[in-house]
Amino acid sequence: MAVEIKSKRAVVSKAPYELYMTFVDMRNFVQFLPEDKKQGVNADYDTIHAEVQGFNIGVKVVERVPYSRIEYADDGAPFQFRLKLHFDAASDPYKTDFQIVVDAELNFMMKTILGGKIKDGLDKVVDALVAMSEGRMPEGVDPSMFNK
Repeated sequence: MAVEIKSKRAVVSKAPYELYMTFVDMRNFVQFLPEDKKQGVNADYDTIHAEVQGFNIGVKVVERVPYSRIEYADDGAPFQFRLKLHFDAASDPYKTDFQIVVDAELNFMMKTILGGKIKDGLDKVVDALVAMSEGRMPEGVDPSMFNK
Protein backbone atom coordinates (compact mmCIF):
# COMPACT_ATOMS: atom_id res chain seq x y z
CA MET A 1 0.00 0.00 0.00
CA ALA A 2 1.48 3.35 -1.03
CA VAL A 3 1.65 5.79 1.87
CA GLU A 4 2.74 9.44 1.84
CA ILE A 5 3.93 10.93 5.11
CA LYS A 6 4.83 14.63 5.38
CA SER A 7 6.79 16.29 8.12
CA LYS A 8 5.84 19.67 9.46
CA ARG A 9 7.17 22.66 7.50
CA ALA A 10 9.63 24.87 9.33
CA VAL A 11 11.92 27.79 8.62
CA VAL A 12 15.59 26.90 9.04
CA SER A 13 18.06 29.71 9.66
CA LYS A 14 20.29 28.79 6.73
CA ALA A 15 20.08 29.80 3.07
CA PRO A 16 18.72 27.07 0.76
CA TYR A 17 22.12 26.45 -0.85
CA GLU A 18 23.79 26.01 2.58
CA LEU A 19 21.20 23.54 3.78
CA TYR A 20 21.16 21.68 0.45
CA MET A 21 24.94 21.22 0.54
CA THR A 22 24.67 19.52 3.95
CA PHE A 23 22.44 16.78 2.52
CA VAL A 24 23.81 16.39 -1.01
CA ASP A 25 26.76 14.11 -0.08
CA MET A 26 25.87 10.90 1.77
CA ARG A 27 29.29 10.86 3.48
CA ASN A 28 28.11 13.88 5.53
CA PHE A 29 25.60 11.69 7.40
CA VAL A 30 28.33 9.55 8.97
CA GLN A 31 29.71 12.50 10.95
CA PHE A 32 26.41 12.82 12.85
CA LEU A 33 26.52 9.23 14.11
CA PRO A 34 27.82 8.42 17.59
CA GLU A 35 31.27 6.76 17.42
CA ASP A 36 29.90 3.38 18.51
CA LYS A 37 27.39 3.41 15.60
CA LYS A 38 29.88 4.23 12.82
CA GLN A 39 31.25 0.66 12.66
CA GLY A 40 29.82 -1.09 9.61
CA VAL A 41 28.53 2.10 8.00
CA ASN A 42 29.81 2.64 4.47
CA ALA A 43 29.10 5.80 2.53
CA ASP A 44 30.15 7.45 -0.71
CA TYR A 45 28.81 10.52 -2.48
CA ASP A 46 25.63 8.77 -3.70
CA THR A 47 24.95 5.97 -1.20
CA ILE A 48 25.07 4.94 2.44
CA HIS A 49 24.73 1.38 3.75
CA ALA A 50 24.61 0.01 7.30
CA GLU A 51 23.44 -2.93 9.33
CA VAL A 52 20.72 -1.91 11.79
CA GLN A 53 19.31 -4.49 14.21
CA GLY A 54 20.29 -7.32 11.88
CA PHE A 55 18.88 -5.68 8.75
CA ASN A 56 21.07 -4.41 5.91
CA ILE A 57 19.73 -0.99 5.03
CA GLY A 58 20.87 1.20 2.20
CA VAL A 59 19.84 4.58 0.86
CA LYS A 60 20.87 6.19 -2.41
CA VAL A 61 20.42 9.60 -3.95
CA VAL A 62 18.19 9.30 -7.02
CA GLU A 63 17.74 12.98 -7.87
CA ARG A 64 19.39 16.26 -7.03
CA VAL A 65 17.79 19.57 -8.00
CA PRO A 66 20.40 22.10 -6.88
CA TYR A 67 19.35 24.14 -3.89
CA SER A 68 15.69 23.09 -4.01
CA ARG A 69 15.24 19.30 -3.66
CA ILE A 70 17.07 16.04 -3.02
CA GLU A 71 15.37 12.69 -3.42
CA TYR A 72 16.63 9.48 -1.84
CA ALA A 73 15.40 5.91 -2.36
CA ASP A 74 15.91 2.61 -0.60
CA ASP A 75 18.93 0.64 -1.77
CA GLY A 76 18.49 -2.64 0.03
CA ALA A 77 15.96 -1.93 2.79
CA PRO A 78 13.19 -4.16 4.21
CA PHE A 79 10.56 -2.08 2.37
CA GLN A 80 10.50 0.33 -0.56
CA PHE A 81 10.54 4.05 0.14
CA ARG A 82 11.48 7.43 -1.27
CA LEU A 83 12.49 10.38 0.86
CA LYS A 84 12.28 13.92 -0.52
CA LEU A 85 13.86 16.93 1.13
CA HIS A 86 12.42 20.27 0.02
CA PHE A 87 14.51 23.44 0.36
CA ASP A 88 12.19 26.31 -0.54
CA ALA A 89 13.16 29.96 -0.40
CA ALA A 90 11.72 31.78 2.60
CA SER A 91 10.89 35.49 2.71
CA ASP A 92 14.37 36.04 4.19
CA PRO A 93 17.06 35.01 1.64
CA TYR A 94 19.18 33.62 4.50
CA LYS A 95 16.47 31.20 5.60
CA THR A 96 14.88 28.09 4.10
CA ASP A 97 11.32 26.78 4.26
CA PHE A 98 12.10 23.08 4.83
CA GLN A 99 9.99 19.91 4.66
CA ILE A 100 10.55 16.15 4.37
CA VAL A 101 8.16 13.89 2.46
CA VAL A 102 8.29 10.08 2.58
CA ASP A 103 6.57 7.83 0.06
CA ALA A 104 6.65 4.22 1.26
CA GLU A 105 5.21 0.85 0.35
CA LEU A 106 3.81 -0.37 3.66
CA ASN A 107 1.34 -3.19 4.22
CA PHE A 108 -1.64 -2.45 6.46
CA MET A 109 0.04 -3.72 9.63
CA MET A 110 3.27 -1.79 9.01
CA LYS A 111 1.26 1.34 8.22
CA THR A 112 -0.70 0.95 11.44
CA ILE A 113 2.40 0.33 13.57
CA LEU A 114 4.88 2.68 11.88
CA GLY A 115 2.85 5.46 10.23
CA GLY A 116 2.59 7.73 13.27
CA LYS A 117 6.13 6.93 14.42
CA ILE A 118 7.56 7.89 11.03
CA LYS A 119 5.68 11.21 11.12
CA ASP A 120 6.89 11.90 14.68
CA GLY A 121 10.46 11.03 13.68
CA LEU A 122 10.35 13.34 10.65
CA ASP A 123 8.99 16.19 12.77
CA LYS A 124 11.81 15.66 15.31
CA VAL A 125 14.41 15.83 12.53
CA VAL A 126 12.90 19.12 11.32
CA ASP A 127 12.79 20.52 14.87
CA ALA A 128 16.43 19.50 15.46
CA LEU A 129 17.51 21.12 12.19
CA VAL A 130 15.78 24.36 13.17
CA ALA A 131 17.36 24.29 16.63
CA MET A 132 20.87 23.65 15.29
CA SER A 133 20.50 26.38 12.67
CA GLU A 134 19.69 28.81 15.49
CA GLY A 135 22.66 27.69 17.58
CA ARG A 136 20.55 25.73 20.06
CA MET A 137 21.04 22.13 21.14
CA PRO A 138 18.25 19.93 19.75
CA GLU A 139 15.82 18.60 22.34
CA GLY A 140 16.82 15.19 23.64
CA VAL A 141 20.51 15.50 22.68
CA ASP A 142 23.04 15.13 25.48
CA PRO A 143 25.63 17.92 25.05
CA SER A 144 28.28 15.85 26.85
CA MET A 145 28.48 13.54 23.82
CA PHE A 146 30.34 16.35 22.04
CA ASN A 147 33.02 16.58 24.75
CA LYS A 148 34.68 13.25 23.97
